[in-house]
Amino acid sequence: MQQLTPEGRRIVDELARRHGFSADAITHMLFAVLHGNGAMAQFDHGEFAGSGQWMQGGMVMCGNMFDHALKGRIDALCSELSAILANQQGLLRAGSFQSQSQGGGGQQQQTAGAAMGPSSLFIPDPADNWWPAELGSPSATGAQNNVRYAYFADRRRLAVKVGNDVLVHDTLDHHIGGFSQQQGTGTSIIFTSQYGTVNLATLPLLSRNGRPVTPAPPTPAAAPAATADVPTAAPQPATAAQTNDILSAIERLGDLKAKGILTDEEFTKKKAELLARL
Repeated sequence: MQQLTPEGRRIVDELARRHGFSADAITHMLFAVLHGNGAMAQFDHGEFAGSGQWMQGGMVMCGNMFDHALKGRIDALCSELSAILANQQGLLRAGSFQSQSQGGGGQQQQTAGAAMGPSSLFIPDPADNWWPAELGSPSATGAQNNVRYAYFADRRRLAVKVGNDVLVHDTLDHHIGGFSQQQGTGTSIIFTSQYGTVNLATLPLLSRNGRPVTPAPPTPAAAPAATADVPTAAPQPATAAQTNDILSAIERLGDLKAKGILTDEEFTKKKAELLARL
């Protein structure tokens, strides 16, 4: 859990003085509003009548539903906490940064990505900065299941943490606006840019766990298989019956030549064709 800076504790003490709650209750609600991205809070504290919920716009539910005075105080506190968080650069998430969709008719869930920047309320947790330090501060971050993202728009880099592996990709000329994990026959990570939906695997991989990755050489095209010379089957000699038929045909051709129906050239050509069959 994040810890408050001295400035954060000072703000909590000031809010406790003005709203009539303890510093512990104010701190509890501060984190509840932060986790609700400044628009809602789910809380559970004795000074707020146990468990309840606040939503921006004045909707308050608490353990004592008829204590309208308490509901008014909770709404005033949460509204002020929301405004304070909104003025802290990088604390509240902006825009839809990632989504998860499951193949085969599974449900889809969207999670906003967080724009990062310095905050005077909370002490940064070093464990949250899992990407290579040389990349600096990301433009946006997001997470889903065991996958975390950090997008560095100005450096055209995207860091992805899958389990214990940290991968850094070159985003080329993509302006990334969101991510999805698609699960079906296999799991893949896709992102959206000005070119539409693109598979993360198409981006050049620059490093893995801080070590440069050398691009794999292109796979040479497979040489065409040698075509074996298939010997032509030797012609089989004509049978006796076939020989008699051929000789009879030649005799008829001779009669046609004698009658002037075939020229010498035509007779010679046909005779050669028939003899070739012997």
